[in-house]
Amino acid sequence: MSISDIAIRSEDPKIEVAWFCDLCNGDYEFLGVPDGELRSSFEHCSDIIRLADQLGYQNILLPSSYQVGQDTLTFAAAASQFTKNISLLTAIRCGEIHPPMLARTISTLDHMLKGRLNINIISSDLPGNVRDSKERYRISKEVIQILQQCWNGEKIDHKGEFYNFDLSTEPSKSYQVNGGPLLYFGGISEDARQLCAEFCDVFLMWPETEEKLSETMADLSRRASNVGRTIDFGLRIHVIVRDTEQEAKDVAKRLISRLDLKVAEELKHRALDSKSAGVLRQDELRKQADSDLFIEPFIWSGIGLARSGCGSAIVGTPEQVIEKIHRYIDMGIRAFIFSGYPLMEECKIFAEKVLPFLNTISLPKAQGRIPDRTPVTPLTTGERK
Repeated sequence: MSISDIAIRSEDPKIEVAWFCDLCNGDYEFLGVPDGELRSSFEHCSDIIRLADQLGYQNILLPSSYQVGQDTLTFAAAASQFTKNISLLTAIRCGEIHPPMLARTISTLDHMLKGRLNINIISSDLPGNVRDSKERYRISKEVIQILQQCWNGEKIDHKGEFYNFDLSTEPSKSYQVNGGPLLYFGGISEDARQLCAEFCDVFLMWPETEEKLSETMADLSRRASNVGRTIDFGLRIHVIVRDTEQEAKDVAKRLISRLDLKVAEELKHRALDSKSAGVLRQDELRKQADSDLFIEPFIWSGIGLARSGCGSAIVGTPEQVIEKIHRYIDMGIRAFIFSGYPLMEECKIFAEKVLPFLNTISLPKAQGRIPDRTPVTPLTTGERK
């Protein structure tokens, strides 16, 4: 299935290339073998984001989880002061923060970053709580509706199942215009797909076969069209790129060479989304891999042995990796979130061997969200009341 079969918002084949910042205790040289030098300290996480900014990545994912590491919003606020160009894809777990105060927090961050803020909407359980999946997505829907009222109107006028508000939006106005920060969203359940189609901007997918990715994209595109919308598609995937294919495969094998499978299971279940439909699908996919853990040419599923969520990597030479990325672009994918182990080392290698050969763009800039001049808001030049 080609892009001609799938309606997307960004028809221009330029792509947004993001890296990943380990705020949640997940950076390793050998999977499952903790290294104190790679702990999710403020210093280490700051080094990762500084490097990605300097090397020309357009975006960086700041995840959220109840694990040793950095609080997402707190870290994003700090990073706003030492980054220059990169956007911060900041994970927000719906229901974790009172929605009007969350909108005010996002407004603060958006102004600090002068529009370099994207939002990753997540709907996993809060730590220690278990809710029905359908209920979690209903909560997420209400939170998104409230945020979008804050960015687009004069009042929060919301009467829902979980929240009821009649408030001014003045304290929560975004720096970004034309709809506020872009909402990136992932999830493969029926409720997740419908929520994204109706309210979000970029549907994030985890590694799959090309055939399955195309099926998912066609379904989401159709759902969005049914409510008069188009969305973009993104892929969250690891990458191992070396000068020869054998060297890349050797690096992949080395990564899991010290992995104890009991430890691996414990690591996977630390994540708050470890029982989600998407995670279970990643496990199922790995079981279909060949003896070297490849699910299709150049897509290696070994990382999923010890990681909840994104479990596969593109593995190959620079030419092979670039060719695979272009196949995804031809399918209609416009946003990529890459990572590798260890994060600093692989960030440099990818930036040297692959990034210069990709035609890149910032999605919020391309879609007119980041204004060319300072917008009039209560925190800039708007009338103080």
